[in-house]
Amino acid sequence: MDYANILVSADLGERAPDRIRVAAGLARRFGAALTGAAAHTVPAPVLVRDVYDAVVQEDRNKAQVQAILEQARTSFERAAGDGVRTDWRAEFGDATTHLVQQARSADLVVVSRRGRGDEDPGPLGVEPGPILMEGGRPILVVPPSVGSLEAARVVVAWRDSPEARRAVSAALPFLRAADHVCVATVGADARPGSAEDVAGHLARHGAAVAAHRLQSSDDVGSAILRFALRQDADLIVMGAYERSRLREWMFGGVTRDILDHSPICSLMCH
Repeated sequence: MDYANILVSADLGERAPDRIRVAAGLARRFGAALTGAAAHTVPAPVLVRDVYDAVVQEDRNKAQVQAILEQARTSFERAAGDGVRTDWRAEFGDATTHLVQQARSADLVVVSRRGRGDEDPGPLGVEPGPILMEGGRPILVVPPSVGSLEAARVVVAWRDSPEARRAVSAALPFLRAADHVCVATVGADARPGSAEDVAGHLARHGAAVAAHRLQSSDDVGSAILRFALRQDADLIVMGAYERSRLREWMFGGVTRDILDHSPICSLMCH
């Protein structure tokens, strides 16, 4: 596959320009269009005296939200820069719901990491987890202070599952162009021969690839991150696995470790 349209979440947080620059750089690299998306709910009128007052409050609230969305658009266009085709999609509504809807016409969705202690980007911001679960598209999770992505050295965190297979297929544009790809399995996930089979498959696509079996570890996420850092990788590719659904999708294990803590960009599929 190729990337024809890359969708990026746009907000007014401090990380937004770096995230948009990552997405814009990939759009230039792959000859793709770049779509920025933002949404903000309109507050309901409060302490309404009569119908006229309700209308006045609603109009005022809409104007205030529209000004915020226009500010996000200006920030998006500034960070995207020149040399890339851009589109802008904004609406009054929930930011996560809007991004999930816009993902229907995207090949890749770019969001920021939102672990404990990370910046709260405000009402325009989105959590990666719901986008990953509900968007039906691969997502690229960008950690803080990363403003570009070469994907020169890539680690595929391999587990023989439908999610991991989808992630490998979604990442093919990166994997074919990488200087080196490591297909790594850990502990119980290291089904004999599966990583070697995937490495062979990627080699047929022209990737410079090798298979690695890491020592068994109870903390698979940390093992993958340590291995990626030793390899000087700038991209991790992996499937995402959910454990339960309560009020929203909640991840556990490796997926949560990467979503919350990875200092490396991560391409994930569910």
